[in-house]
Amino acid sequence: MADWIAVDWGTSNLRIWTMRGETVLDERRGPEGMGSLTPDDYERVLLGHIGDRLPPGRVTPVLVCGMAGARTGWREAPYRAVPCQPAGPGAIPVPTADPRLDVRILPGLSQARPADVMRGEETQIAGFLASRPGFDGVLCLPGTHTKWVQISAGEVVSFRTFMTGELFALLSAQSVLRLSVAPEGLDPQAFREAVSDSISRPEALASALFSLRAGQLLQGSDPVAVRSRLSGLLIGLELAGARPWWLGAQVVIVGSPGVSQPYVQALAAQGLNAEVVSGDSMVLSGLCAAYEGGTA
Repeated sequence: MADWIAVDWGTSNLRIWTMRGETVLDERRGPEGMGSLTPDDYERVLLGHIGDRLPPGRVTPVLVCGMAGARTGWREAPYRAVPCQPAGPGAIPVPTADPRLDVRILPGLSQARPADVMRGEETQIAGFLASRPGFDGVLCLPGTHTKWVQISAGEVVSFRTFMTGELFALLSAQSVLRLSVAPEGLDPQAFREAVSDSISRPEALASALFSLRAGQLLQGSDPVAVRSRLSGLLIGLELAGARPWWLGAQVVIVGSPGVSQPYVQALAAQGLNAEVVSGDSMVLSGLCAAYEGGTA
């Protein structure tokens, strides 16, 4: 039976670890992300996954990070303003009908100027700093909404969010480019050239995007090359905007190999060798740090 439960509740998916101290007894995953739930659904979904692991007659702590704390989630957990430590006080209790549950949701982080927020990534950052407490540099957390985060003296100093992943999904699936883009595959040379083009001329992005379709119509461009150029143009645009974060800095990319490697290649083309660490393991490490540190 579990001492406590760690939960990463995202927009599309749910991950749950039953824990004894920092030892994982069991891991479960589900498709019941925040985007498909109402506030009244969360306790039922949670019990469906862990009800059999709750000791009878005892209250089990459940520590949750991610989108369950969003305004449209289980219960809103207010943001903590940077600069601050990524894992700090402010977890909010959530009333439950089942007396065996003591649910608390960790807050996200906010930045006033320029306005920005994160929810869930702060737990990955806390997990990274638990193993690298002396780190002073920049973390890149790629995904649908990629974060560039400046870390100093154990605190998140500033951060910026780029909607690169969402833009790629929209353009490749819902714009005129959907007729030219392959569903998968990578042409490394086409990707690198597009990154360079976009960094050097970010103001030409809108025109460069339409050229992808025109090139396929007039020259029969390979759909894999078109997909690669689309990805390169968007990541190059992001790197142009994030230049103050990565230029001359120690950069660590926190994420899965699939989403991290394009950033590794794009930064390498700019002369920067970025380190990569697993985002999956960092989430659990951050939840453990929050639980063991009593910040919840």
